[in-house]
Amino acid sequence: MSNSSHDAAHAGLCTLADLIRWGAAELRRAGVLVGHSEDNPLDEARALVLHALHLPHESPASFAQARLLDAEIDAVCALFRRRIDERVPAAYLIGRAQFAGIELIADPRALVPRSPIAELIETGFQPWLGERPVTRVLDLCCGGGSIAIATALRHPHWQVSGADLSAEALSLAAENRALHRLDHRLRLVESNLFDALGGEIYDLIVSNPPYITEAEYTAMPDEYRHEPKLGLTSGTDGCDACLRILRDASAHLCEDGLLIVEVGEAERALRRLLPELPLAWIRFSVGPMGVFAVAAGALRRHAAAIADLCAARGV
Repeated sequence: MSNSSHDAAHAGLCTLADLIRWGAAELRRAGVLVGHSEDNPLDEARALVLHALHLPHESPASFAQARLLDAEIDAVCALFRRRIDERVPAAYLIGRAQFAGIELIADPRALVPRSPIAELIETGFQPWLGERPVTRVLDLCCGGGSIAIATALRHPHWQVSGADLSAEALSLAAENRALHRLDHRLRLVESNLFDALGGEIYDLIVSNPPYITEAEYTAMPDEYRHEPKLGLTSGTDGCDACLRILRDASAHLCEDGLLIVEVGEAERALRRLLPELPLAWIRFSVGPMGVFAVAAGALRRHAAAIADLCAARGV
């Protein structure tokens, strides 16, 4: 990749549109992982170029043909060099990420927000909630607070809490809470899953826990090395955290409460481990994404089998 705007200028790159097109081509050529924020190189290139030029994400289309100064081209090239050479996710370079229609601060204290649960938030968790009345909601393993904050904004009458083991992630969640002026409506708790939540009861618990196997983590693209491993891996089959959640959630759900959990590729292992547990696997607009819903009653009926499984693996 070029180390100066001089080379870029010789390639005929003069306008914002030129740099976006060039940047997308560079991302494709370098084989970087696109998927932490945007889902294609062109959109990621646009986001990086706008950030380097201190332009808003909603910049008018007329800016596309604006001719750039050499110093501006230098800034764009330097940002793309970091993205390609260091494999830093674009959201961390920009310091912001979009999730469920809102903007959040993003940095290596927590995973880049990208859960398909965003779609459930936007649809009010329907049809899975049904007619259940909701007052109290918990985002377990909340990381930087994306699910909790988006849920609180979408449902202003719900009391939302976010819990996470990582104090660093919670500090980021607190900044995002302040960004969206939710300081008095969103409670954050440092907790190893339910350990610090004794006696608390919720109508809805939503969780995006770690679910990557150690073998999968070793083979993942370098972009994931910039994210906290604590938020990614969960044992040899990816199910350790989820099994603990399934074991303990019923004690924190109201009689007709609902649990929604993302387990990604660990879905197959979880199905094998608990074939009798009636997990409803949710289909999203893009298809299945390894997210299930299960009622509190079902968790209580299968409590013994879940507890035995947890005991057998020492979790």
